[in-house]
Amino acid sequence: MARITVDTLRKEFGDDGRTIVAVEDLDLTVEDGEFLVLVGPSGCGKTTTLRCVAGLEDVTGGEIAFDGEDVTDLRARDRDVAMVFQNYALYPHMNVRENIGFGLKLSTTLSTAEIRERVERVARMLSIEDLLGKKPKELSGGQQQRVALGRAIIREPQVFLMDEPLSNLDAKLRAEMRTELQELQHDLGVTTVYVTHDQTEAMAMGDRIAVMNGGRLQQVGTAEEVYRSPVNEFVADFIGSPSINLLDAAVEGGTLRGPGDFAYDLDDPTPVEGYDRVRAGIRPEDVYPVDVGGNAAEARVVEPMGNENFLYMELGGVELTARVPSAFRPEPGETVRFGFDEAALYLFDAETGESLKTKTDEGGPTTDDYVVERPGE
Repeated sequence: MARITVDTLRKEFGDDGRTIVAVEDLDLTVEDGEFLVLVGPSGCGKTTTLRCVAGLEDVTGGEIAFDGEDVTDLRARDRDVAMVFQNYALYPHMNVRENIGFGLKLSTTLSTAEIRERVERVARMLSIEDLLGKKPKELSGGQQQRVALGRAIIREPQVFLMDEPLSNLDAKLRAEMRTELQELQHDLGVTTVYVTHDQTEAMAMGDRIAVMNGGRLQQVGTAEEVYRSPVNEFVADFIGSPSINLLDAAVEGGTLRGPGDFAYDLDDPTPVEGYDRVRAGIRPEDVYPVDVGGNAAEARVVEPMGNENFLYMELGGVELTARVPSAFRPEPGETVRFGFDEAALYLFDAETGESLKTKTDEGGPTTDDYVVERPGE
């Protein structure tokens, strides 16, 4: 296995005299045997980073090392990595056995019998031993993905690189494969870099997640660290589903004043000292309806999720989301009074987006008394 070190990686593309910076001065370390997920919106540079690590893209600047050995200028075939792609990239004229073993046939001196034994061992590991004689067109999406994984596993590489390998699967199969991939990586202990735009997938799978935006690395940490203590507003907004509620707020002494009649008195105004305006954030699970006090918003839509509801409200032209018990279903147009604990409040610099305060404890609902005000009351 290998420890991957990326030092001030830079990748530029030229187009009609313009220079596009896809990855800008990225520093990242992936520990030996770690499952690290690169996550971010489309165009953030995560796939370009993966391709640079794989040797499929020449770097403009910086260094990539495996276990301290500089591999920056090595060809992909000389880096001992295996890639799994979004589109599976199976050979349609070969059966499953031939697809899985093809790489070994080209790159090793193993005998036909040895390759056959390794193919069958990998197929048993992936529960596709009964598919070895079938062609890709005869397989489901999940089965094709297992074949693609088998082709990577059989090489016993130092590093697995996976580029959105589950995005073509339906939701149920995607969840199943997510679990299988984690178990497989844990059993094999191979250093893995996994790219996805799905933050839920990233949080569920990675030992750590690395959040990228605009070619820059924003934050690296465990799912809990990134969720509870984002370094800036972008990370707070990108990580979490439904997304965090964000409000522009004026600072008046120890009080935050926002859209509509929103007002919130801070017990500890230290984080906002010296600021005229901030951005205030509160996650949907930390917003709770109250019978008195709090702030008032207009209910717009209730989205039933079975065990809970997502309540979408409007406050002075800004949409707010709350996760509430399934029995709580205000009608559109009704007024809902809501509150949140200061411990669950996030605050960001309105200009730079940098965090001023993050979640300090669990926060969340403190009452089971859910009341709405009917129009005209």
